[in-house]
Amino acid sequence: MTSIRPAAVAGAFYPGSAPELAAELGALLRRSEVGEPRLGWPKALIVPHAGYVYSGPVAARAYRELENARGTVRRVVLLGPVHRVPIRGIALPGADAFATPLGRITIDAEASRVVSDLAQVLTHRAAHAYEHSLEVQLPFLQRLLGEFSLVPLAVGTASAQEVAEVIERLWGGPETIIVVSTDLSHYHGYDEARRIDAATISRIAALAADLVHEQACGATPLNGLLLAASRRGLTVRLLAACNSGDTAGDRDRVVGYSAFALDEPAHSPTAEKAGHTLIGIARAAITGRLGAGNGYDIAGAAWLTRPGASFVTLTRDGRLRGCIGSLEAVRPLGEDVAENALGAAFRDPRFPALRIEEWARCALEVSVLSRPEPLSFASEAKLIAQLRPGEDGLIIEHAAGRGTFLPQVWESLPQPRMFLDELKTKAGLRADQDLARCKVSRYRVVKWCEGDFAS
Repeated sequence: MTSIRPAAVAGAFYPGSAPELAAELGALLRRSEVGEPRLGWPKALIVPHAGYVYSGPVAARAYRELENARGTVRRVVLLGPVHRVPIRGIALPGADAFATPLGRITIDAEASRVVSDLAQVLTHRAAHAYEHSLEVQLPFLQRLLGEFSLVPLAVGTASAQEVAEVIERLWGGPETIIVVSTDLSHYHGYDEARRIDAATISRIAALAADLVHEQACGATPLNGLLLAASRRGLTVRLLAACNSGDTAGDRDRVVGYSAFALDEPAHSPTAEKAGHTLIGIARAAITGRLGAGNGYDIAGAAWLTRPGASFVTLTRDGRLRGCIGSLEAVRPLGEDVAENALGAAFRDPRFPALRIEEWARCALEVSVLSRPEPLSFASEAKLIAQLRPGEDGLIIEHAAGRGTFLPQVWESLPQPRMFLDELKTKAGLRADQDLARCKVSRYRVVKWCEGDFAS
């Protein structure tokens, strides 16, 4: 018979019905500001584990980092501290699956066997039965990743080395991410908590594996992750931090929350390296089609094989010569850039196909897009009030078509009203047409111009 660990804190820490939970997750993720799109996702996350009303906004910011991971990440190694049943060691659940209102998650039996021979690893059903530090992470993971297998580890008394040894065995490749669940300080006054947590955040950012439980209730699994991350050369990014006094509680006795991403440099290129590579792919694709080169190659860089959405803009003597792009990530980023470069050069209906004698006078710009986010608005005035000139790309969709402006268009249309009216025209609407029946979404881009890399 299949053994299921049922949801223990649904209806308390987070909504207990699937529709309400899905709505809550959607709202938290929409409110979480990410900024520029990222090329890939972290190897590990550090996330809080209070009720969603308290720490949900901070957790959502961390999980937004996994937006591009669906379909590639198929295993999550999840570690959190025990709160109810004290144990010595690191406990597997002795179950075949965990359940939440969103469905079941299969336990990765093979991964569990990989660590089961370690002296510090045991099976302890009671340690998992009511443990919230792991459970509250699962709906976020289900929402972002879809199907995946789980290695849930309830961590009791253990050394940083013992935890790191387990993490190392389960490290895997791009199919595996590691999530450590921890809050920060507990039950200090608001200002004192901010002081304590600021010092703790600095220690985490420095990969210091010597935290104590007064600083972070999940210090034991956290120290193990930081030790393993230090050995493997991971870099740390603080994503968000606050305390319960900032979200839903009073300020007399607060709990601190933070979210971090830990990146593998080999799988997360610097912005400069990414831009140089993508511009090179776009140029090689066009040069190859013109018969003056060998075409493009995306082999050897994992981040280029992950889904991505891009626009490629071609100019000649500083004037637009073509612009083609993708609004959704449906193919590998490297391939998307190459195909959009060919589209800008040879398939933009506004221009004739590029000729080889023009090529030397042309320059390229590559933009990578974040996932579009729908905007809610009761009137166009309220829509305009939400726009961020110079930052937002905008999409208008309606029954007969759609149109988009990249954020770069703000340079020539700096007034929001003018920007919106011109986009309506591009989308096939009248400037005075009401957008009430249209879907409007925004996105952000990171862009590189060929001149940025001139020697």
